[in-house]
Amino acid sequence: MNQLDFLAIGDIVCEPFIRLKEAEVHCDKGASKCQICMSWGDKIPYDYAVFMPAVGNAANAAVSAARLGLNSALRAYVGEDSEGAQCMERLTQEKIDTSYMVTEPGKKTNHHYVLWYESERTILVKHEEFSYTIPELPNVPKWVYLSSLADHTLPYHLELAKMLEAHPEIQLAFNPGTFQMSLGTKSLASLYARTNFFSCNKEEAGRILGIDRLDDIRGLLVGLAKLGPKIVVITDGTKGAYAFDGSRMMYVPMYPDTRGPYERTGAGDAFTSTVASALALGEPLEKALLWGPINSMSVVQQVGAQTGLLTRNELLEFLNKAPSSYVVRDL
Repeated sequence: MNQLDFLAIGDIVCEPFIRLKEAEVHCDKGASKCQICMSWGDKIPYDYAVFMPAVGNAANAAVSAARLGLNSALRAYVGEDSEGAQCMERLTQEKIDTSYMVTEPGKKTNHHYVLWYESERTILVKHEEFSYTIPELPNVPKWVYLSSLADHTLPYHLELAKMLEAHPEIQLAFNPGTFQMSLGTKSLASLYARTNFFSCNKEEAGRILGIDRLDDIRGLLVGLAKLGPKIVVITDGTKGAYAFDGSRMMYVPMYPDTRGPYERTGAGDAFTSTVASALALGEPLEKALLWGPINSMSVVQQVGAQTGLLTRNELLEFLNKAPSSYVVRDL
């Protein structure tokens, strides 16, 4: 049995992307909060639709790790339906170990809808209620990557924390989803304390810490590190990302690309999973931080979160071609 490098845990979904033709975007001052508007009670033409099976934060991370050369697996639940079968087929095509997957009779596979306008998207989400049991680990992974789960899974999180406590050799990467952030840090204190690598965006960092002032990146990094993670990364969209390993604070810019984004879904997943994968491959944090923006840059040039994910050789080719300005700097 080959060593399992990377076990992603989270929900898996099917997502049809609907490319809208007629809509308007209205933003508050500073464009910090925007709304998409369409005619009420009308028939609205769309450009085209693309069906994406086997996506979601954890599934995206599993595919990212596999393309980068890791022995990757996914623990997620699908229903006993055609969409569940498509998810399993897709994972197999990506060389994901599906032995940790669960097909649950009587359930429907998670199905979201992505409304895509210009380069942004709004996702309509619905999570089915699966049984969520702890996976057996006949092959203990080097890394577990935990991400978005449904809103009734607090007991599952606590059981996962016990599983990780029983296997101190496992490195934990935690990239929380909306529900996990809403639980609060006290409910998930055991997971935060057990985390080796933690990543979220700047707005999420403020939400987790209950802080309105988001311009103090150093304060956000320290605040998250105090929860327990050994390495903390905060992404800030087109402005780049920041990291703290307990002693050094670092900044990495976006990978330079003259092209504008085509569709932004999965940029955050690509960054976080790529940094985690680089760490799992034995790369130092400074180099891992240079890997992340390259995969994000590639993903936003394609539709969906997985099409643009790079192989290790493709990623290193971009890294080798990077300008001298593309370096990690002290913050």
